[in-house]
Amino acid sequence: QLQLVESGGGLVQPGGSLRLSCAASGFTLDYYAIGWFRQAPGKEREGVSCISSSGRSTNYADSVKGRFTISRDNAKNTVYLQMNSLKPEDTAVYYCAAAEKGLVSGTGWASRYEYEYWGQGTQVAVSS
Repeated sequence: QLQLVESGGGLVQPGGSLRLSCAASGFTLDYYAIGWFRQAPGKEREGVSCISSSGRSTNYADSVKGRFTISRDNAKNTVYLQMNSLKPEDTAVYYCAAAEKGLVSGTGWASRYEYEYWGQGTQVAVSS
């Protein structure tokens, strides 16, 4: 009954932008930290970004810092990942995940095992 659904993926040229959405149903995201992860073929799933339940704390992987921005609108039960200046190496399936603790501090934000609920993923392809 608890479900996360990602949307907004697609094909974009290098330097372009995409905005991913993560919408919750069956529960409210108000008290959950939300992380974005990605997995490219043949690679491990890696943490991209995370936002605390309050929205006051955010984390980014070094590879995306300055290009990606995570935000949330609790009234819409939705979390966003704005991706600018996209590079071919950003190509992956992107997943959103919810953590009950509300704040995943330290290096834990990038650990998939800190999150209890996962979406099905949305494909992002960056290619010319």
